[in-house]
Amino acid sequence: MNKKIISTSAAVSLYFYLFCPAVLACTNFLVSKGASADSSTMITYAADSHVLYGELYYTPAMTHAPGKMLTIYEWDTGKRLGQIPEVPRTYSVVGNINEYQVAIGETTWGGRKELKDPKAIMDYGSLMYIALQRAQTAREAILIMGDLVAKYGYYSSGESLSISDSLEVWIMDIISKGPDDKGAVWVARRVPDGYVTAHANQARINKFPLNNKKNTLYAKDVISFARKKGYFKGKDKDFSFAAAYAPMDFTGLRICEARVWSFFRRIAPSLKLSPDYAMGVEGAKPMPLWIKPDKKLSVHDVIELMRDHFEDSPMDLTKGVGAGPYNLPYRWRPLIWEMDGKKYFNERSTSTQQTGFSFVTQSRSWMPNPIGGILWFSVDDTFSTVYVPMYCGIRKISKPYAVGTGDFNTFTWDSAFWVFNFVSNWAYTRYVDIIKDIQVVQRELEGGFFARQPEIEKAAMNLYKTAPELARDYLGNYSAKQGEMVTDRFRKLGLELLVKYLDGNVRDELGKVTHPGYPKHWYKRIIKNRGKHYEMRRIKGEPAPAPEEDKKKGCPKQVCPPCPKQPATTQ
Repeated sequence: MNKKIISTSAAVSLYFYLFCPAVLACTNFLVSKGASADSSTMITYAADSHVLYGELYYTPAMTHAPGKMLTIYEWDTGKRLGQIPEVPRTYSVVGNINEYQVAIGETTWGGRKELKDPKAIMDYGSLMYIALQRAQTAREAILIMGDLVAKYGYYSSGESLSISDSLEVWIMDIISKGPDDKGAVWVARRVPDGYVTAHANQARINKFPLNNKKNTLYAKDVISFARKKGYFKGKDKDFSFAAAYAPMDFTGLRICEARVWSFFRRIAPSLKLSPDYAMGVEGAKPMPLWIKPDKKLSVHDVIELMRDHFEDSPMDLTKGVGAGPYNLPYRWRPLIWEMDGKKYFNERSTSTQQTGFSFVTQSRSWMPNPIGGILWFSVDDTFSTVYVPMYCGIRKISKPYAVGTGDFNTFTWDSAFWVFNFVSNWAYTRYVDIIKDIQVVQRELEGGFFARQPEIEKAAMNLYKTAPELARDYLGNYSAKQGEMVTDRFRKLGLELLVKYLDGNVRDELGKVTHPGYPKHWYKRIIKNRGKHYEMRRIKGEPAPAPEEDKKKGCPKQVCPPCPKQPATTQ
């Protein structure tokens, strides 16, 4: 994933960007209507990068004069790639959902390195946001992206895309045809109703039906081009997109497919999916492209799934020396590291410290578009953040989340990104304790949104019947206020946590300072590692220890005047 900032001014048609490098980032979950508790479609997106500033982009609907050209800049570098004609009318986009409830997310997988076209105009970021501005359905978005790369070439490396509207959810894999063949090869499959899928920086579409236009779309030369390049030999029916264009390696399994496995195992424990494939065990059975969950998923369920650290699995990040004394489920970079001539890696979970922003989209066919589409939006670490409802019909962005409120280089209390980072980074110092305090506030805020949602939408529906534009304004004001309220509450929470956990101390519920020390398991690890070095010993001339009964009695005070039996000391 990489950075995008879209201008908020209706008078300006150019895009402005900040940029960051791709680093095996991003995770997407896709939920069809029949797999959701309320018959909505949902997709998720965690935009992960260590230098990504999280904010909410907004592009208003616009009309364009004949001959108007749109300049394309590469997401990752800001390099000007070229120009393409504008269309007569473009739709408004809030983050990654447009006014027709069409939503798009992505993950980067790279694929064959030789398939990169430096002469192309369309990069993956431009494809996503241009499609959102031009499409009224997920299927239309796919065809628009396919048409754009055919006409102007595809500049980026391999990508997986999640595309949804209020009725359908699609997964799409795409890669350039390289410098000698203009365009891209791609395949898109509709997630069957009642099923879910996921992708996490690894192409996931293997074999696909060749004559089922209702459920499968693909570039006409997706197989013939693979033959031409020597990537595939065999019958068309046996062709696998992933095998041809993104051959699996250990990184693809252990760093990428592992996140998909963890999502699957949590929503369908009855399948008892083995972790062997994701862990790189030779001969293990690959995971299916999609599965049916044991129960239908709510928005709350999906948000919680975005907070996965492989808990209670062989990859559990809360365990081991890397978690430190306080079970921190994160590992500092690099992800893959070398020692004494051997390469090693850290686990890569869905929830990670370097998330710039993330979201869960909710698209609902039984409501008017401005009310039915919601971008549940958050910034920073998914485990400690709060997802705020931003309706797809709104025309203003809550100030703490808006473009221009802050940037990656300067801390400000006005920015939701910096406020949430202040809280999460303090939590990393004593995670197992501080995260519990954060979750109390997190659940209170998110629970309030879910509880108020029917009431807010009922009022919006009533307004929409007579004054649709007023309904949009009503939801815009509501979303803006919720963003301000959440940021203010976490600003206060950060200061409360600073006081409570100052200098390694912990204040109890009465505000009294206590000194709990490290957990027992950590002391045991210290003893095992270097116990002799730290072991207390009596020295020659040292007074004998106090009687056993006096030891057990102890001192009831944590801070007391010098004991009359001992000389005063200072620490």
